[in-house]
Amino acid sequence: MPVELVIYTKPGCPYCAAAKEDLAEKGIQFTEHDVTTDPAIKEEAIRLAGQAAVPVIVKGGEVSIGFGGS
Repeated sequence: MPVELVIYTKPGCPYCAAAKEDLAEKGIQFTEHDVTTDPAIKEEAIRLAGQAAVPVIVKGGEVSIGFGGS
């Protein structure tokens, strides 16, 4: 069973767009949560990352903040 990948993003974030494009190019399925649509989602991303930053990528319980390419 594949590990679920979740990415927290916001519109206009170039790093979010790059991360999503990279995942799509690699054929990796993910669930996207836009932090601007719901305060609870924003708080969850901040709790996971320990700071207010996007993208926040969560895979198998491991949290990555930002995107610097593959």
